[in-house]
Amino acid sequence: MKKLWIGIGIAGVVALAIMLTLTRTKEELKEIKVGAICPLTGDAAVYGQWFKNGIDLALEEINSQGGIKNRKLIVIYEDSRADPKEGISAVQKLITVHNVSAIIGAMASSVTLAIAPIAEKNKVVLLSPASSAPKITYAGDYVFRNWPSDVFEGKIMVDFAYEKLDIKRVAVLYINNEYGVGIKDVFETYFRKRGGMIVNSESYEQGATDFRTQLTKIKSKQPEAIYLPTMAKEAGQILRQAQEIGVQAQFLSVMGVEAPIVLKVAGKAAEGVIYSYPGFDPESPSEIVQRFQAKYMAKYGEKAEAFAAHSYDALKIIASAIEKADCNADGIKNVLYEIKDFPGVTGQTTFDENGDVIKPVMIKVIKDGKFAPYPSAY
Repeated sequence: MKKLWIGIGIAGVVALAIMLTLTRTKEELKEIKVGAICPLTGDAAVYGQWFKNGIDLALEEINSQGGIKNRKLIVIYEDSRADPKEGISAVQKLITVHNVSAIIGAMASSVTLAIAPIAEKNKVVLLSPASSAPKITYAGDYVFRNWPSDVFEGKIMVDFAYEKLDIKRVAVLYINNEYGVGIKDVFETYFRKRGGMIVNSESYEQGATDFRTQLTKIKSKQPEAIYLPTMAKEAGQILRQAQEIGVQAQFLSVMGVEAPIVLKVAGKAAEGVIYSYPGFDPESPSEIVQRFQAKYMAKYGEKAEAFAAHSYDALKIIASAIEKADCNADGIKNVLYEIKDFPGVTGQTTFDENGDVIKPVMIKVIKDGKFAPYPSAY
């Protein structure tokens, strides 16, 4: 009798395990998983939070409208710390543990270039809403971005400096990573082609805090302007230290300077910095932008900037592709290549044969302690 009860007990446990497995499988079938890689900690965490905010807002909207074919969409985040090694661990986990077919990310170009071969090898779609290095154009058939390449941003700043500001002598101080080197190379090459002179080119490592040596060398060359491909944390200190040692030159930069920490650290030294910015106007009167900003403000208590807007669009684009191709990576990839003028808050998105998007880039300036379009600020 005792053996009989033991047998019944074992059979019950097995039956319960089978039932729980079937229930869990059914629940998983109701969900669609997408990965996301961004710097949630570390020096670039401020950008990563904007990245996450945009995705979370899009996710909330998608699921409130029934998800994708009545299946709930889930975004699994992995922290890259803007470090290629961390990014590699993150992408491997998303692919091997979570079995995602599509990943939004990464943020830093160096991370995107590090994880792209892994995504390509495993045939997983990678869509970056925040990486601009020219090398990404050739990173793989499964690699896309809805953020413009440095090729466009660098050329636009050259044209602006050369034609509008009549600047012919420029020094460059750039962050030594894929992003900084990529846009520096574009700027220098195109500026020379226009007839300008690069009088000095200095680099610094990500996370550096003392830039006086580079700035002193640049000061001795007496440039009319200093081009500064940088990130927010370093930008504020560079501008402040430049003022302290008496550098007299117009600073030209990139969208990395548009962050509150730059104004906090640099103070008045940030005044007048002119920089390129992806063509998302947070003050646009268009209905789609105003509606997005109202929802973003209600959720986060502030207006969205370009990183949040591009990340928001990225998830909407991926969700649209999944709806047409289900969760098949090859199908998602093919749908993305076929997208024409996808309507988003950052404008219409169309991917070319390399998975790149071509979008307008605008010029902005720090004026009276605020980030404003140029020349309307004057």
